[in-house]
Amino acid sequence: MLMRKQIAAANWKMNGTAQQAEKLLSEVLSGNIDFKDHQYVIFSVPFPFLQQVNQQLGNRPNHFISAQNCSEHASGAYTGEVSAEMLKSIGIKYCIVGHSERREYFGETNMQIARKIDMLLNNDITPIFCCGEPLDVREAGNQDKHVQTQIEESLFHLSANDLLKITIAYEPIWAIGTGKTATTQQAQDMQAYLRLVIEKRYGNEIASQISILYGGSVKANNAAEIFAAPDVDGGLVGGASLIARDFIQIIRALKS
Repeated sequence: MLMRKQIAAANWKMNGTAQQAEKLLSEVLSGNIDFKDHQYVIFSVPFPFLQQVNQQLGNRPNHFISAQNCSEHASGAYTGEVSAEMLKSIGIKYCIVGHSERREYFGETNMQIARKIDMLLNNDITPIFCCGEPLDVREAGNQDKHVQTQIEESLFHLSANDLLKITIAYEPIWAIGTGKTATTQQAQDMQAYLRLVIEKRYGNEIASQISILYGGSVKANNAAEIFAAPDVDGGLVGGASLIARDFIQIIRALKS
């Protein structure tokens, strides 16, 4: 059986200038990492830097650019929004949807995220679908039901073929910037559960092919341990992706 795609995805969030972005990417690329066919690195950068970073990457194999969000609408009077068609027109292949910060700060719902996913798939862009539970849900022991609902409401309208185009990122929101730490076992348990939820709806053959990333404070010193878990297929990396030497080490931690 072929190994699932193993992905190190850098989420730069709202950080840096154009000059800093160019410097950071240059430093990461200077690591000269030898990628296996199933290993990918994705740079999810702010909208103003998408074309710049895409040009800087050139045609390096297994290297991709991602947007951090897109509109649920195809076009129209939505000032400040960016459509999936716009992203396609400048060669963007990936886009994050449903990130916990979008859900929390902008009130994005599972249904809105489902519409964004449809827009992306209609434009041949791979959605990186984020799901995960906040602290109060984890402390109440309701994390399984919480993420199951997110997946069912945002993804289960898709055909099996379309679901295979999705990359999932699990974010234990309660372990990001709170001082609390998710153990590798907690990460593995939840990601195995997500795969089981998908298996019950689509079957094992589909569920076993979908890459599920871990997005809970992945760092240079814990990436190898986390990525070694059988149901963890890499990471969606925030702060550590802004430090070139750390992100290089995280990329090197991908399953080979």
